[in-house]
Amino acid sequence: MKTMRNVILLLSVISVIAVTGCKKSTPTKTIADLKEGIVGETTASAKYAAFAQKAREEGCDTIAKLFEAASKAEAVHAANHRKVLEALGEKMDDFTPQFEVGTTAENLQAAIKGESYEVDTMYVKFLEDAKAEKVEDAVKSFTWAYDTEKKHRDFYQKALQAFNVNDESTLPYSYAVCPVCGNTYDEATVEEKCAFCLTPKEQFVVF
Repeated sequence: MKTMRNVILLLSVISVIAVTGCKKSTPTKTIADLKEGIVGETTASAKYAAFAQKAREEGCDTIAKLFEAASKAEAVHAANHRKVLEALGEKMDDFTPQFEVGTTAENLQAAIKGESYEVDTMYVKFLEDAKAEKVEDAVKSFTWAYDTEKKHRDFYQKALQAFNVNDESTLPYSYAVCPVCGNTYDEATVEEKCAFCLTPKEQFVVF
């Protein structure tokens, strides 16, 4: 009888170990990163839309188009991050984007600063966490955003240089945004398919 009880106890312990071993750990860092990314990208989208309006008020229509395109791209990034978060069984808390609008020159400087933070710090950390916790969908979403922000920073730097010499003629007249990953092209570099996600250019949103 005692032997039987020992066998039952052993089987119970084995069952607990098996269940525990199969249970996937919660990717807490990636979840926190996704939430931070949603706030950052949603705020950037609203901010750039406001910057575009300010640029038009100041007669900088070409720079306004850049801000509009970037606003769309950031909205795509936020939506992608949210999809990954919800697939992990998590919900995003409500929040209100907070930002300030200055002159077009100040707004370009603020945009460069924001994109530099995302490229040099934020997404570097996010990608490290997602890879360590093996959340492949987060890796993909973060990579799309990271690669796009590098292009945005370059666009903004060139726009500020053109603004400083009062010559927007050197800037692209239009931009195209991939609605799937947010990849942003100027009119001269649009490809047949998005370099990041292979979406056909016919689906791009043009500004």
